[in-house]
Amino acid sequence: MKFIHTADWHLGKLVHGIYMTESQRYVLEQFIEVIEEEKPDAIVIAGDLYDRSVPPTEAVELLDEMLFRMNVELRTPIVAIAGNHDSAERLSFGSSWYKFNQFYLSGKLTDCFDPVRISGVNFYLVPYAEPGVVRQLLDDDSIHTHQEAMKALIGKIEETSFNPNEPNVLVGHAFVLGGSTSDSERTLSVGGSGCVEASLFEPFSYTALGHLHSPDAIRHDKVKYSGSLLKYSFSEAKQRKSISVIEMDEKGNFTHRYRSLTPKHDMRELEGYLEELLDPGFYEKQQVDDYLKITLLDEGALIDPINKLRQVYPNVLHLERKLELTDSKKKQSFNAVRSEKKSEIDLFEQFYTEMTTSEFTPDKKELMAGIIEKVLRRGQ
Repeated sequence: MKFIHTADWHLGKLVHGIYMTESQRYVLEQFIEVIEEEKPDAIVIAGDLYDRSVPPTEAVELLDEMLFRMNVELRTPIVAIAGNHDSAERLSFGSSWYKFNQFYLSGKLTDCFDPVRISGVNFYLVPYAEPGVVRQLLDDDSIHTHQEAMKALIGKIEETSFNPNEPNVLVGHAFVLGGSTSDSERTLSVGGSGCVEASLFEPFSYTALGHLHSPDAIRHDKVKYSGSLLKYSFSEAKQRKSISVIEMDEKGNFTHRYRSLTPKHDMRELEGYLEELLDPGFYEKQQVDDYLKITLLDEGALIDPINKLRQVYPNVLHLERKLELTDSKKKQSFNAVRSEKKSEIDLFEQFYTEMTTSEFTPDKKELMAGIIEKVLRRGQ
C-alpha cells in the first residue's frame, strides 16, 4: 500500500506579526495535486494541524475545506492525531462519525491501543499527551517522563492487539532523542524529560512522527519525521520542506521518497550593506517578495533603514545590525574576575574588548592608564 506522511501544518501560525494562512493554502493546494497524482491509499497527518489550541476562524475554515477535499472529494482515507499545539478535545469533535468515511482523527489516547486497518496495514494512532495523562490512563505511578509514557503505551499496544507478522505503523508526535530542533517548535518539557529514544519504536515497520520541523531531523531506517509544510522561523531558512511518500509491502518493507512543495513566499536571510541591498543590480536578481531577515553590515548611523528596505523588499520581517549583534554577544560573555589579580588597566582592557568591537590601541591604553592613576591618587 501507499501512504503520504505529513505533519506540523500549524494552521493559523503567526510569524513576526504575519498570519501564514494564505501561504498555507498555497502549499495545501499543491498537496491536493500530489494526492491526485499519487493516488495514495491513505494520508497520515502526525499532529499539530493547528498552531494553537484555539485557532483563528480562517484556520478552522481552511482545515475543514482541505480535509473535505482530500477525504470526500478525492475519496482518500485519512489518519490523523493531535499534536502538542492542538486541543485534543476540539479535534476529537465528530471523530465517532468521521470513521464512516474512513477519516480517523484521534485527539485522545483512549483509542490508541486498537489499530486502524487500511489496505492490510495496521495504523496505531498515538496523539500527544503529557506523562501525567498517560500515568492516569494506565494507572501506573512510575510514569513521569515522556520516555516512560511512550514505553508504557507501546507495551500496552503489544499486549492488546499487536501482530508482529503484519505491517504496523505508529503515528506519533514526539521529540526523539538526538533530533534537530528549530525556534518554532514548542519545548515539550524542561531538560531531557521530553525526549524519547528511537529504540522504543523498534516493533513497528514504520514510525510516522510529527513535532520536529525538518525531514532530516534524525537519521533512522524506520523512524521518520515528515517535517512541516512551511518554514515557520528563520532558524528553518535552510531546511528543505516536503512530504513523504511511503510504499509498503505485505511484510512491512517500504520505500521512502520525498515530494517537494514550493512556498508562495520563501523564508530567507540576507546580509549586506544597505547601499548594496538597495542597488538594482543586486535586488533585480532576488525574489524580492520573500519573507526576509536582513542583517546590515553598516557601522555608522542609518536613517530609517527598514522603510527604505521595504520599498524594495515588502516582506522584511526582521532587521538587525551585524555590529550590534557582535557587541551583544561580547557583552553576554564578559566576566571580569578580580580573583585573577589583574591590574586595573588589564581589567579595563578586557572590559573594553568585550564590550566593543574596536581595538584597544597603545594610545588608548596610555590615556586610560593616566586616568586610572589620577582616580587612584584621589582615593588615597
